Amino acid sequence: MKKYINDTLLSVIIAGVTLSSCDVDAPTKSSLDESTTFSTYSLAEAELMSVNVSFGETNSYRGRFLPYYGLNSDVEVGSGTQPSKANANNEKQALWNYDTSANNPQMNTDNNAYGKFYEGIERANLAIEGLRKYGNVKNNPDMAQLLGEALTLRAVIYTDLTKAWGDVPARFKPNNNDNIYLPRTNRDSIYKVLLSDLKEASNYCYWPNQNAITKTTERVSKSFVKALRARIALYAGGYGLRGDGYRLSKDPELTPEKMYRIVKEECEAIIDAKRNELGSFKENFIKLCEDNVTAGGESLWEIPFSDGRGRVLYTLGVKHNSKDQYTGQAQGGVNGPTPTLYYDYDPEDARRDITCVPYDWSKDLDSKGNAYVQLRAVNKWCFGKLRYEWMKRKVTSTNDDGINWQYMRLADVFLMAAEAENALGNTSKAWTYMEPVLARVLPASKVAALKTKYTASRQAFFDGIVEQRALEFAGESLRKADLIRWGIIDSKMKEETEKLAALANRTGQYAGLPDKVYINGTTDATNIKIYGLDKGEDDDTVIKRLKAEGWTSKNWFVDSKTGLNILTDDYIGGLYAVKPSTHCLWPIWQTFIDKSNGLLNNNGNYGQSSN
Repeated sequence: MKKYINDTLLSVIIAGVTLSSCDVDAPTKSSLDESTTFSTYSLAEAELMSVNVSFGETNSYRGRFLPYYGLNSDVEVGSGTQPSKANANNEKQALWNYDTSANNPQMNTDNNAYGKFYEGIERANLAIEGLRKYGNVKNNPDMAQLLGEALTLRAVIYTDLTKAWGDVPARFKPNNNDNIYLPRTNRDSIYKVLLSDLKEASNYCYWPNQNAITKTTERVSKSFVKALRARIALYAGGYGLRGDGYRLSKDPELTPEKMYRIVKEECEAIIDAKRNELGSFKENFIKLCEDNVTAGGESLWEIPFSDGRGRVLYTLGVKHNSKDQYTGQAQGGVNGPTPTLYYDYDPEDARRDITCVPYDWSKDLDSKGNAYVQLRAVNKWCFGKLRYEWMKRKVTSTNDDGINWQYMRLADVFLMAAEAENALGNTSKAWTYMEPVLARVLPASKVAALKTKYTASRQAFFDGIVEQRALEFAGESLRKADLIRWGIIDSKMKEETEKLAALANRTGQYAGLPDKVYINGTTDATNIKIYGLDKGEDDDTVIKRLKAEGWTSKNWFVDSKTGLNILTDDYIGGLYAVKPSTHCLWPIWQTFIDKSNGLLNNNGNYGQSSN
């Protein structure tokens, strides 16, 4: 798995990287002769792979962007540090609750994600410039693949920059005296560059397994290039927070219809090529935990982390409270599903028990010295797509787990295609792309019922897309951006607080849920059984038997010590501090504003564009 991240260490050394002080920290040009570096495949590849180092830096994707950006949504929330209206200014919560300060201590450093993203962009810019000059890409397909990868990796970073910060400085050339200080750039112009770059890159990159380079999901393939172009088109054609409010772009080149046509074209090309297979929902995440990066399955591209780098499972996996038979690291459970998500799934949906986990591994041992699993609480769910017990190696690092970040998978391509076809008026065709995603997780009768429900109208199908993307991608940091681009983030977040209040009091759709939940104490992570989460699971005869078998129980909704609801008004009120749509971007951190020669500001956290 870890070949390419290790290669990047060589690249940093040979590049003779130094840092300059400007609006971002980024490396200057390599001291190694460019003509030699970018005309020699192995050297050019190593230079390009240095972008991965920027992904894995302590406060980059690894420790800041991945743990914090995706929260809070209507399906994702802090589980370790929980929402609290009274503690809304907590530096971690303030990154989630739509009221983020430019001085946030978690982010206001020159080595955080914003700075490291521009470092990665500079490395990609150097590779793009060098490969165009010396790579002979017209006659050397492998060098053309490297150019396609460089364009794509730069597009990945700009996608996340604009997603989190809105209008940002556009730096598409290596640093020089003329571009050290730059103001914010209208993100529409950035989107158009990225869409053009990825169209070009698609001509350069191999399909998965078409070449030795693309046999791994840690390298960019044509499937990922096209899928990323589709995702960017959705963002470009959707709602966003701009200088004069939360709205669609006014740029005639970025209308929703034009962008949906790009989505349709790119996603259907991937599906028709049949270079990737959808497979099993559960198996996709097992392969991710096993470090199985063989191309051609559901995973299209992953940010590669070495064995001792990355906090993916650490942040978004099942909590282990102590070192045990599965891990030498006591981590997991930092973020989790909102308390209502489990109850949004159909009980027969295979995604439910994989995504939503109500237990962790206990610090304590039973009388025989065996570790128990223990129930958490209705406000402390874990995501279960990532699990130490699914790994083929034992984590030894105290802070990192080495699991890759799965940036794009084929299910997203199918659902983007479905959304685009429906938006363009082809609801019946749209269903053909949604159906495979549902057929692998639901009984045929349930799929048929959803077909009837969703294909009743274009609006009904859109509502189905909103619903299914929540159930499919919870814990993968896509939801927040989806809600923003659809223009429904305010209504969905308000709806979630209403659902939380109903769940706390077990009214409406939650009426009749049992008081207690039961779990079998076991050392076998593959044999965990739970009773009491679903309606009707409060049969006295069954409970008596479970107690006799040694199952343990926990009050699920009411604190046993205080007699009060666990889902408090403080928890519910902490989901968002202000109107989400007007504060859905992070500000550029103060340290970069101070170093910008007066060219950067926040103006309400969203820049100055008018288009």
